[in-house]
Amino acid sequence: QVQRVESGGGLVQPGGSLGLSCTASGISFSLYSMGWYHQAPGKQRELVAAITSGGSTNYADSVKGRFTISRDNAKNTMYLQMDSLKLEDTAVYYCNLWRVPRAKYNYWGQGTQVTVSS
Repeated sequence: QVQRVESGGGLVQPGGSLGLSCTASGISFSLYSMGWYHQAPGKQRELVAAITSGGSTNYADSVKGRFTISRDNAKNTMYLQMDSLKLEDTAVYYCNLWRVPRAKYNYWGQGTQVTVSS
């Protein structure tokens, strides 16, 4: 059974930093591509950052230069370091792990709240 555990959300002031982590078990972690999505109230879930099994990364334009995605295959864990946080970064953040065929191998975390507020 595949288990995903997210941690690290919370409340931070604008300009501050937070780190998220997503640990998975029950899968061959190194074979998976993975990403972080966020969903603000009343809005669709959007991709924030992604990292392939080979370590290539891509970011939404809104977070480039501020967020860093990484992975540690030895720990079965993916990370998102968020710096220079803005009010508009407030959302529930979800980790997502997938490999082809994605219809069969696609797993979501439970979500963690990130609130940026003064």
